[in-house]
Amino acid sequence: MAAASGRCRLMWAAAAALVLTLDAAFVEDLDDSFKDNRKDDVWLVDFYAPWCGHCKKLEPVWNEVGIEIRSSGSPVKVGKMDATSYSSIASEFGVRGYPTIKLLKGDLAYNYRGPRTKDDIIEFANRVAGPLIRPLPSQQMFEHVHKRHRVLFLYVGGESPLKEKYIEVASELIVYTYFFSASEEVLPEYVTLPELPAVVVFKDGTYFVYDEYEDGDLSSWINRERFQGYLNVDGFTLYELGDTGKLVAIAIIDDKNSSAEHTRLKSVIQDVAKDYRDHFHRNFQFGHMDGNDYINSLLMDDLTIPTVVVLNTSNQQYFLPDRRIESTEDLVQFINNILDGTVEAQGGDGFLQRIKRIIYDAKSTVVSVFKSSPLLGCFLFGLPLGVISIMCYGICTADTNGGVEENETSKKEIGDRELTDEGSEEEQEQENKEKPAELSDGEHGQKHIFDKKKD
Repeated sequence: MAAASGRCRLMWAAAAALVLTLDAAFVEDLDDSFKDNRKDDVWLVDFYAPWCGHCKKLEPVWNEVGIEIRSSGSPVKVGKMDATSYSSIASEFGVRGYPTIKLLKGDLAYNYRGPRTKDDIIEFANRVAGPLIRPLPSQQMFEHVHKRHRVLFLYVGGESPLKEKYIEVASELIVYTYFFSASEEVLPEYVTLPELPAVVVFKDGTYFVYDEYEDGDLSSWINRERFQGYLNVDGFTLYELGDTGKLVAIAIIDDKNSSAEHTRLKSVIQDVAKDYRDHFHRNFQFGHMDGNDYINSLLMDDLTIPTVVVLNTSNQQYFLPDRRIESTEDLVQFINNILDGTVEAQGGDGFLQRIKRIIYDAKSTVVSVFKSSPLLGCFLFGLPLGVISIMCYGICTADTNGGVEENETSKKEIGDRELTDEGSEEEQEQENKEKPAELSDGEHGQKHIFDKKKD
């Protein structure tokens, strides 16, 4: 029975090893020859470091990406490269952290900045590997694509300087969204364009036409409009919204809390995003965030939920209402006060705020370690503090004893000098006594000579 059980375990282990081997077979290990051979194909590459924890977490996801891309018949090849072993190649591609995911297409390298999930990575690879501008030849094709994409950018018209600019922007922003083109006949009847050519974005159940005089640069406009008007915001979304230059108005709520207060505040944000879009969409992005943990760490404050906060992601400033937001009118008034400068901005990225951030992060790290594992916290922080305390005590004790010994030595030397000085004084006195005696004998000698001369 035991032998059968052992064989069963061995079979399962062998099957698991075989699965891992097959998974890895769809991901090629790249070396220094990759630099010369890559331009003939489109490559999706994970630059990793063997010691990196995030890289190890990505590895099974990366194997799944390789399997699905290979099985779908995509022309994209999936590989991985140890950036520590081939640092010169990694540096040439601009790798500065691990893991770094890039799609390499000819002479171009596109960075992936999205969530590290299988579906998101594959969607990125298929989008960037395909043509920059995808044509829509029929209305049926337009309807099909429109249903699949929540945000859809479309160039309408023939050759023009606007189309050249559209292609240039697409080459830059293809990492974020798709770009399509069509003739005017392909558009639904409800779409009315003031003139041709035109660039249109379809989202939020409607469409908006690019106006160079009102919207400014085409690249900036597309970068702002590539998000829906209302978002479920998380940390990654906030990071991406930093490129838009917009302020982000967020309702901080608990999605699991079905109380009227949480539901009402979420509805207020949604209504303002929809009904006041023409007033605020150039300057504000709206959404809600589940829970206050992330926002508390971002603001270095403890916000009581539900509440509303407006973030300036470009300089880390934020705005808080001075009273509760009860209605859409209250929120609109709060936003208008921000625009006219009557609401004081808090936070920022100044020197004092950076010092505060360092202290806050250090405190948060210590607290989180002790909460998750008190014994580990005591070992990590208690042991170094104990060693430092012992060293300080030893240094202070050594200085004190040394000082006492030096004082005793100096006192002894002073005493010896005093004794030496006293001895020398006695000798001098003795010499002084002897000198007068000698002078007296001389005087007697001279007197004797004078007496002889006198005789």
